[in-house]
Amino acid sequence: MIRLHRRGLLQLAAAAALPMAAEAQGALLSRPIPHSGESLPVIGLGTVGAFDIGEAAGPRAACAEVVRTLVGGGGKLIDTAPSYGRAEAVVGDLVAATGLGGRVFLATKLEEYDRRSGPDSLRASLRRLRVDRLDLMQLHNVDDPNQDLGMLREWKAQGLCRYYGITTSYRGAFPAVEAVLRREKPDFLQVNYSLGDRQAEQRVIPAAAAAGAAVLTDLPFGRNRLFAAVRGRQLPDWAQEFAASWGQFFLKYLIGNPAVTAVIPGTASAAHMADNLGAGRGRLPDEAERRRMVEFFAALG
Repeated sequence: MIRLHRRGLLQLAAAAALPMAAEAQGALLSRPIPHSGESLPVIGLGTVGAFDIGEAAGPRAACAEVVRTLVGGGGKLIDTAPSYGRAEAVVGDLVAATGLGGRVFLATKLEEYDRRSGPDSLRASLRRLRVDRLDLMQLHNVDDPNQDLGMLREWKAQGLCRYYGITTSYRGAFPAVEAVLRREKPDFLQVNYSLGDRQAEQRVIPAAAAAGAAVLTDLPFGRNRLFAAVRGRQLPDWAQEFAASWGQFFLKYLIGNPAVTAVIPGTASAAHMADNLGAGRGRLPDEAERRRMVEFFAALG
C-alpha cells in the first residue's frame, strides 16, 4: 500500500510540473469565435465518460486536478451534456469547489428540441452547473435538415446563454447538419474529427466556416483507436519538430486546420490534460506536414 501511495504522489507531482514546463514554451494559442471576436483557447476539455463519477474522493480529486490543470495552463472550455450521466453535475461541483467559476467557458447540450420540455431542461442544466447563464448551449445530435433553432436564439436573447450551436457525431447526419448551418447560422458547430476520421473536413467544417460558426471537434483520438495504431512506435523525427507526444501529434493535426476553433479531448488525468495543452503551444504543422501526417497514419494499416 505504501508503494502505491508513493506512486500516486509521484504522478501528482509530475502532473503539477507539466503545466509549468508548458508555460515555458509560450502562451496557449487562441482563436476568435467568428460571431463575436471573443478569443477561445484551442485546447478544451471533454467530459463524457471521464467525469461520469460518483462521490468517491479519489476520482473527484483527480477530476478537480484536471480542471485546475486546464485553467492553470491557459485553457477554459469545458464541454459536457445531460446525457453524459453525472458529468454535468460533477463539472458544476468541481468548478465551484476549485473557485474557477469565473475562468471557465461552460458548454452543455439540449438533448431534445421541444418547446414544452426545453425550458425545464435548460433550468436543470443551469442548476447542475451552478450558474445563472451558460456560455454555450448546443442542440445535441442534429439529424433533421429542417431543424429550427429559434428557441436557442430566444435563450441567447434572454441572456440565458451567450452562444448557441449544434452538434453531430454521425457521418450520416452530415448533410442535415450542412443544411442547418446554411439556414440557421448558429454560433458553434461541434463535430467528430480526427486524423483517422477526416470526413468532416470535406464538407461540414467548410460549411461551418461559410456560416461563420466556430468549430469544436470531439473524438480527436478516435475513442483511443489512434493511440492503438501507434502503440510501441516512436514519433518520427520530422514530427518531433512540432510535437512532443503522440497526443500532441494527433491534436496538432486538427488545430493545423485554421477552421477549427478548439479541440475537446476528454480525460480524467491531469498529466494527459497538461500534455494536451502542449498541443496548443509552439508551431503548428503546415499543410505539407499535415499531408505527411495523413500519409504516415494511412501507412500504419
